[in-house]
Amino acid sequence: MSASEQSLIQRAQKGDHDSFAALVDEHQRYVYNLALRVVKDENEALDLAQETFVRAWTALPNFKGQSKFRTWLYRIVTNLCYNRLPSLRRSLNDLGDDVMEDIPEPEFNNPASEFESNETRQYLHQAIDALDPNYQLLITLRYQSELSYEEIASTLNLPLGTVKTGIFRAKAQLRNALATLEDSWITA
Repeated sequence: MSASEQSLIQRAQKGDHDSFAALVDEHQRYVYNLALRVVKDENEALDLAQETFVRAWTALPNFKGQSKFRTWLYRIVTNLCYNRLPSLRRSLNDLGDDVMEDIPEPEFNNPASEFESNETRQYLHQAIDALDPNYQLLITLRYQSELSYEEIASTLNLPLGTVKTGIFRAKAQLRNALATLEDSWITA
């Protein structure tokens, strides 16, 4: 946590609305995107993001700084999402505790054109949207929100091995989807 963020948190904990507003400005996009990935409805995601910050404001005096502020916010929004999607928590816990090594990201070494790159990016987003909601959440936290495996495990209250396994499986599904796209380009 940066010194400026820590200062904002301390001032907000003392009731400074402007400091809290600055924290909201800094984190609102990430909170909204996470909620949107989970619930897949813009209005619902907006409601969840707003409720996240209302709850954060209420609970801010209890924030001890033992985790990053962002991790704490994600914990709040994922708990709110769990309340709306009760099967999500059950499914995440059913992933298992197997620990698998992380694998490298797919590489796009053939940037034939900007069009092809944009098409690949669009296809990747579609493939992410087609993932099981549990995997979408893990991929979103890892790559869009740039949380570490440990932060994700803490945010979701899951064993580290479950997080690693879930991300491993999600990435395998995404690699298969991208391989299918590449095969369609070759045969076209």
